[in-house]
Amino acid sequence: MSYLFDTNVLLRLANTTDPAHAIARNALMMLRQRQEVLCFTPQVLAEFWSVCTRPASARGGFGLSPTEAERRVRVIERYLRLLSDSLATYHEWRQLLIRHAVSGVKVYDARLVASMHVYGITHLLTFNVEDFARYSTITVLEPQHVAQA
Repeated sequence: MSYLFDTNVLLRLANTTDPAHAIARNALMMLRQRQEVLCFTPQVLAEFWSVCTRPASARGGFGLSPTEAERRVRVIERYLRLLSDSLATYHEWRQLLIRHAVSGVKVYDARLVASMHVYGITHLLTFNVEDFARYSTITVLEPQHVAQA
């Protein structure tokens, strides 16, 4: 199977002091042991970089320098497969916006689902399962439930 990692999972993996770090790490290790295909998108990486380099005093930022963020990004790129944006992804995203009457910040979730559809990715790993409830075409899992999948 193939799994797309949501930004919130990668952020918890990168932050060893986060209470959910161990849960995210265990899920990653289980998926790697099962030799699943693990993926990310440019959007996920942009969101990850934004949080990493945002000041620690601002909305959950990590306060890292761009150099430190780059080091973490290289780890992601080493172990996960990039699903590039494409014209097909754009068209799928536009259709999802209309089909599901998506508005506000949920448009970013629709972009992830569009990439999943275009690349045939079946599973999304996220701590925000409810954000993807409208998409019956994908399987959404919280990291703590990977063992049962």
